[in-house]
Order: sequence, then C-alpha cells, then structure tokens
Amino acid sequence: MMPKRKIPMRKCVISNEMKPKKEMLRIVINKENQVSIDPSGKLPGRGAYVSIEPEIVQSAWKKHVLDKVLGTTLDDAFYQELLDYVTHQKARMSL
Repeated sequence: MMPKRKIPMRKCVISNEMKPKKEMLRIVINKENQVSIDPSGKLPGRGAYVSIEPEIVQSAWKKHVLDKVLGTTLDDAFYQELLDYVTHQKARMSL
C-alpha cells in the first residue's frame, strides 16, 4: 500500500483561505522589482499566491491588494493580464 502523499497548501493573499498549491497562481516580484505571473511556481523572487477565481482577482484589482503585498505599484495592465489569465485557467479547469 502506498503512503498517502502530503498536499502542499498555500494561503491566498486576497481571500486568506488555504488551498492546495495546484489550485493557486503565484505572482512573483524579482530583485529588479519586476512583477510577473509565475504558472510554474519556480521563478526566483518573492511570491504571493492568488486563488484562480476571476471575482477574487477583480476584488484585488479594486483594492490594489497585490500592490500592498508585494510592496510595489502595479498598473491596470498587469491586473488585466492577471484577470485574463485566471479567467482562462478557470475555464480550462471546468473542462
């Protein structure tokens, strides 16, 4: 019998709920203060996890939560890119 594998959990910086790492999206800020979406979860830098839920991303956009968490100023283009990515991933998950 195979031992049960531990599922790594991460906390969403917006909703504060714990979810499996696979159900989260990592946003990373590197040493040059460039913020990017990290689907692989392996980019170097400080990461923040966000639930793959379009409505959560929209609330983060309104309140600029990621700006505070990452300690930088993000423009609307980044939030739009994040929203498009999350919406696409959510659609793929429901297939």
